[in-house]
Amino acid sequence: MNMLNKLNGVDDFIHKTLSDWNVPGIGIAVVHEDEMVFAKGYGYRDYGAKLPFTPQTIFPVASNTKLFTAIAAGLLVEEGLLSWDRPIREAVPSIRFSTDALNNTVTLRDMLAHRTGINRHDSMWFRSDFSRKDLYDRLRHMEPSDPLRQNFVYNNVMYAAVGHAIELLTGQSWEALVQQRLLDPAGMRDTVFSMPEVYRKDDFAVPYTERRDSTELFRLPSYEHMNGAGPAGGLNSNLQDMSRWLITLLSDGTLQDRQIIPQVVLKATMAPSMAVPNHMLNIRGFKEMLNQAYGMGLHTGVYRGHLMAFHGGSLGGFYSQVSYLPNERVGVVVFVIGHHCAVLSDLLTWNLYERLLDLDHTPWTGRYLPILQTLKEERLTARSKAANEQVAGTMPSHALMDYCGTFEHPLYPQLKIDAHEGRLRLAFQAFVLALAHVHYDRFDTDDDEVYGKWSVNFSIDPQGQISALTLALDEAEVVFKRCAEPLDPAIAAQLPGTYETANGYKCHVVEKDDGRLYFADPVQIDRPLFLYRALDFRSPNASNVIYRFTTKNGAISELTLKTPSSERVLSKIRVRGERNCSEKK
Repeated sequence: MNMLNKLNGVDDFIHKTLSDWNVPGIGIAVVHEDEMVFAKGYGYRDYGAKLPFTPQTIFPVASNTKLFTAIAAGLLVEEGLLSWDRPIREAVPSIRFSTDALNNTVTLRDMLAHRTGINRHDSMWFRSDFSRKDLYDRLRHMEPSDPLRQNFVYNNVMYAAVGHAIELLTGQSWEALVQQRLLDPAGMRDTVFSMPEVYRKDDFAVPYTERRDSTELFRLPSYEHMNGAGPAGGLNSNLQDMSRWLITLLSDGTLQDRQIIPQVVLKATMAPSMAVPNHMLNIRGFKEMLNQAYGMGLHTGVYRGHLMAFHGGSLGGFYSQVSYLPNERVGVVVFVIGHHCAVLSDLLTWNLYERLLDLDHTPWTGRYLPILQTLKEERLTARSKAANEQVAGTMPSHALMDYCGTFEHPLYPQLKIDAHEGRLRLAFQAFVLALAHVHYDRFDTDDDEVYGKWSVNFSIDPQGQISALTLALDEAEVVFKRCAEPLDPAIAAQLPGTYETANGYKCHVVEKDDGRLYFADPVQIDRPLFLYRALDFRSPNASNVIYRFTTKNGAISELTLKTPSSERVLSKIRVRGERNCSEKK
């Protein structure tokens, strides 16, 4: 069977697609059994510089990285270092989830099949400098939205955590293991893990997309912060290398008679772990792709009666679809540049399979292009009618400088507010946006073409200070608390000790094993203390109580407890046999 002959007319079809959809650039490749039969770029890899898209163009494959991570983990399963279905904490004791039930139950398969029920929280890693260990350590703060194994809840951080677990178990980074065990044996010589490596290449893709309110193409910011979440989507490859990867998958893990991937591992990644709803059928009535399921790093589904294994990728204006038909032993790679034409990575894939299988052609462009054009018009109209909820005649409760500072949340990178040319500014991840007063203590950014519109609502604590801000982030409203200026370490070391009232009643400030200070009153529970400002501390149990330390001659001398109804002064004393302040309780 001559597969290349079946692609007659594809050039004209892709060129028409470029024009109809205003696509900056497209790359497609087709493999059959152990051969790449077609690989070609269309349009531009760099629209602004008018540089052509080629089979060698390096392209972020984004979530098509996940199968590499799942297979890498599978290699460790085969070596007995991991198990698909035992709690992962048995092999990786340091991993921590938000509840004991999850700690004692979540498996490697749960993490790789997106069935932990834990929200994705992509703002943890997207355009942030968090390391892989930073993401791993924050699993314990990620609250589930669904019960374990009940719903498909996509989560990139789980893949980052598996990547870190691989390092903990092998002493080898995820990158090094994937390079040594998968990329090198498959001959994927151009595939790299980071944008600095990409930029050293002569031929790489640049992200462009249409403006929201016109057909003008503009360059998107380059996405360069992916190392932390690399196992979820950090690989950059090209049509030639991804074709070699597909040939390996189609050949049951072999390439040139060498077994690169154990067949049992490939079968495990394809085994359905979670059902995925028939969205296209339910929403649009389209019946061509049905009965999708997710394995581990790989979807399966039935396209017009043919079993398909596939995965999409989406990152910063780049879209990929890597797929194969295991029974027919054919595979397709599609790369597309541009948010406005993202769906083409699917539509072109399906069109190519229809050609390869001698099926009549579904009018995918005729179906989707009018939908997307209408959607663009609707969004333009909707923005023009944006609700103005401003309460007239209000003013901020504080001077602008009082809102400035650093704010933190256990999950996310720190957020900063500063003032510039008479306006507040929001700095988060890799962007800085100016804020305008709306009403009371709410400030909004402009509706940015790339980053959107952000609404920030500041909170005031019982002491009358700006103490927190709330904004919509990922799946919920998120509260960032204001960071206090750090204490002088020499002063901080003096805080633990015994404090006594004038009538001889003694309390203690102790540092426990969790590294936190606690106020220990003999007749109450120990209260954790968090630095508020200067030498003032508060406890989350009672935000209207201030624990104020006082210095004399450079040494901590007193502790004042300020409540709404009283003020008590305790003097610091030394007690015979009292532990040194560096000792733990």
